[in-house]
Amino acid sequence: MPMARRQSKSRKQLVSAQHGYTVIYERLLEGGYQVIVPALPGIVTYGRTIAEAREMAEDAIRCHLRALMKDGEEIPKDPFAPQQPISEELRVTV
Repeated sequence: MPMARRQSKSRKQLVSAQHGYTVIYERLLEGGYQVIVPALPGIVTYGRTIAEAREMAEDAIRCHLRALMKDGEEIPKDPFAPQQPISEELRVTV
């Protein structure tokens, strides 16, 4: 019977946190969708459908963020994330 491997206690535990990023889906003439993540330069992926493109983007973002965490680098915030709009009622007399 094989022995189970024990993880080293010296190994850093990665803390789970949720991060949101704006992604841009571009429909390609040859079919499918290219996806870019403006806040994370270098992430470009593809899917045959929007659903597949979304899954590929999630995976690419997850892998990128894990690599940053492993290297002790800061997780970037998305400057493109939607902010709460400022709204007010303006009254004018005519």
